Formats: sequence, structure tokens, C-alpha cells
Amino acid sequence: MCADTAIATTAANDRGKGIFITILGNNSALPAFGRHPTAQVVTVNGQDVLLDCGEGTLMQLQVYNIRWARINHVFISHLHGDHYFGIFGLITSLSLFGRVAPFHIYAPAALEGLIQNMLSVANTHLCFPLHFHALPEGAALLVDEKTFSVSCFPVAHRIATHGFLVTAKTKGRKLLPEKARAYQIPTYFYQRLKAGEDYETKDGTIIKNEWVTEEGPHPLRYAYTADTVFTDSFLPYIAGVDCLYHESTYLSDNEEKAQARFHSTARQAAEIARRAGVRLLLLGHYSSRYQQLDAFVAEAREVFASVIATEEGRVYEVRLNAGEQDATAL
Repeated sequence: MCADTAIATTAANDRGKGIFITILGNNSALPAFGRHPTAQVVTVNGQDVLLDCGEGTLMQLQVYNIRWARINHVFISHLHGDHYFGIFGLITSLSLFGRVAPFHIYAPAALEGLIQNMLSVANTHLCFPLHFHALPEGAALLVDEKTFSVSCFPVAHRIATHGFLVTAKTKGRKLLPEKARAYQIPTYFYQRLKAGEDYETKDGTIIKNEWVTEEGPHPLRYAYTADTVFTDSFLPYIAGVDCLYHESTYLSDNEEKAQARFHSTARQAAEIARRAGVRLLLLGHYSSRYQQLDAFVAEAREVFASVIATEEGRVYEVRLNAGEQDATAL
């Protein structure tokens, strides 16, 4: 069993291996009380990806000193405006600043036509390759790079909506150099040992991988559910993740409203975290009716202990650590 995962904030210029979540917006449909529509940058093993892009995302990137030219992949969960209205300004601004690197958008298919219409009516020609990837109906692997991967899974909202699973890849099994030398395994084979291969000597003797390696670091996983009604339909996709961001639009006294609008309460988010066996729960997507967030944490902790009500401008680090979870302002 891996050590418990902890969350802490970290400075924006101190993000290396692991997963770091910068909350740009965590309100629901309308901005209120200094909170903005949904957007968050996830830095995974040094690579930045953007999950949703609500109105004002570009300005939030500037406020929190995030170099948006580093973002190569944007994932849009669904086509309610508070999750994608910011993509138009982001695309055109990247072009104005002379971006030449390819830019990838993963979103419901209808967004591609909206983007092309926007570019057409403005007679705008982008100076970088824009690659649009339509989300499938179900779950799928979207990005699989050397250091990280991103997959999607369906959730339950008023329109087709996906959540996303971000995985920080590790370098495989941990090599035990003294044991490898004892078996006279050449150093050129060490990387293959880390990948899990056995070694065969010249006389045909098999040196089992587990004799010279041990289980490597736990690959960190972060799940983002976007907007969803209370349902366990996507539990298989988020089971055991190190950190879960689950929407908590309402408190339990508005549970009927949450059900009618295909949203969730803080208590329901905590119940999903408990059932999925996640290590930590982040709450967000708050209704504009709530100014204070303490009640969200109190309600959720009646069901699940490790919970944080996210706040904009904070950077949450997902890490393996046996200590207490900590969340302090930047």
C-alpha cells in the first residue's frame, strides 16, 4: 500500500515532478464573490494542460503569472458556456503573440464549428496549427506522452459531458544496483530492468526481474468530474485516485434543486469520494448563492474526512506523503 497522498500549495515556479493543480475559476454559471467560471491548469511532470476554459480564463492566467504559451492541450468537458467561452479569446491571443507550436483542443464535436465560425467572421488566420479532437461518446485515452497521459470518461449532466483523468507517469520499477551487479547484469540493460524485463545470461539462465528490482513509485492520478448529477456510474474510472475534484454546486438543503439541474451537493461529492476510495477530495463549482465556503467542508467531512474547498489562486500539489494535508495561500 502506498503512503497516503497529501495536498499542499506550492509556488508557481517550483513545479517539477508530480501533479500541481492551479485553480483559475471554481464558480458555477455566474461569476460571484471574486470567483470565476470553471478553469484549472494541471501541471503534470512539468507539462501544463488546461481543464475547461470558462470566460475570463486568459485574464486569470495573467493574474496568476502562468505562461499560457506552455499550454499545448486544452480539454473541454461540455458545451455550457461557463466551461468554454474563454477558448475563443485564448486561441486568438496565442496567435497575436506569435505562437507557432501546435495547439490541441479536445472537446465535444460541435465546438469545432463554433471556433471556425468565430475565425471566419473575424477574418482571422492563426499562425499556429490548431488540431481539434472530438470527444467520443464513452471513455477513451486522449493523450499518451512519455511523462503523462490524459483520458476521458462520461459523467451525467443535462448535455453530453466528460470528466478527465490525468496520470503522472513514473520511470517504472526501482532498480537495486547491488543485486544487479551481483548477478553480473550489464549496465546497458538497466533501463529494460526498470521496464520490467527479465535478463537472460549468455548460458540461457533467466534472472527474474523481481530479484533485482522492487516496485517503483506510485503513479499519481488526478480525476476531474466537471459537472455531474450524483451518480456512481463513473466510479470505475476514478477508483483509488490520489485526488478527485468533484463539483459541489449546492449544499444539502438544496439537494432537490441539485438533482433537477443535474448537479451535486458537497455531501454527495463526499459520498462519491468515499465509494471510490480516493485519497483526497477537492470541492468546487460553487453556486453564486454562497459567499462563504466553510459549510461545504463541514458538510462533506461528515462523510469523508480528507476534503478541501478549493479557492482561486491556490496551487494544490498532489503528492505521496504520510503527513497532514495542508493548503495555504500562495
